[in-house]
Amino acid sequence: MNQLPIIDIAPLYSEDQHAWKSVAEKIDRACRDWGFFYIKGHPISASRIHAVLDHAQRFFALPTAEKLKIDITQTRHHRGYGAIATEQLDPSKPSDLKETFDMGLHLPADHPQVLAEKPLRGPNRHPSMPGWEVLMEQHYIDMQALAQTLLRAMTLALNIERDFFDTRFNEPVSVLRMIHYPPRHTASSEEQQGAGAHTDYGCITLLYQDAAGGLQVRNVKGEWIDAPPIEGTFVVNLGDMMAHWSNDRYLSTPHRVISPLGVDRYSMPFFAEPHPDTPIECLPGCQDESHPAKYPATTCAEFLLSRFAETYAYRREQTVV
Repeated sequence: MNQLPIIDIAPLYSEDQHAWKSVAEKIDRACRDWGFFYIKGHPISASRIHAVLDHAQRFFALPTAEKLKIDITQTRHHRGYGAIATEQLDPSKPSDLKETFDMGLHLPADHPQVLAEKPLRGPNRHPSMPGWEVLMEQHYIDMQALAQTLLRAMTLALNIERDFFDTRFNEPVSVLRMIHYPPRHTASSEEQQGAGAHTDYGCITLLYQDAAGGLQVRNVKGEWIDAPPIEGTFVVNLGDMMAHWSNDRYLSTPHRVISPLGVDRYSMPFFAEPHPDTPIECLPGCQDESHPAKYPATTCAEFLLSRFAETYAYRREQTVV
């Protein structure tokens, strides 16, 4: 239990149902044993990753005043730039040694859900950089498609309709995030980590990480093990929402980032979350008399907003959502 599984998902892009079943079984086992795995054989090209990473590096190199033109703490729908120490993922540690950019599904200001001031709904707030908006909006779409391909495979093991997740990911609240972790020597104290130990909030996360390393995952023995970068892969992990859906059949595993020594680290997680009104309640095949539902029913929006308030001081201080 000291090495995360690597799963080739290329068969999910074929019509071979036997191959689909084989991949689904591997994903199911990884979700039960780890809540973490790598995927290869996906359609996101190396040139796309290089382009997105290049834009992210140039954005984070901008003067702070320029980045703060899209300050995430000045929005009601959680989009834009998060400065160093905006997040505190582990409440027992100092705020995280990282800066971020968050975007989601772009809904224009005149969209009915935006006019109704629905939580987490609104337009994206992009920096004024040539090519940025077109690239990032397309990457968001492609990452959402990849996430839904994985979720489609999970339906086989969970014994639910093949389109179960597809129907719930119409106009999702998924988030594409860019993260810059400065070198460890810039920390405010020895206790400050790149990202404190935490579980992700939502359904599934797909993570690209650069060559710097630093991601660690806690195994079932409670040991922290490295999840090193592997070229051409994404790291996939499950969030608390999926644990609730599956009645803890699938694990939401603690992980953290230890800022590397002497180098900057960049990562690009995609947090796949359904439509905000989606009911989150135990799936039929994940409960019986011996295993009753552990969690009360809620909605995607209610669940995410409660977790955001725990992580972001500015969300607790705002009266708006």
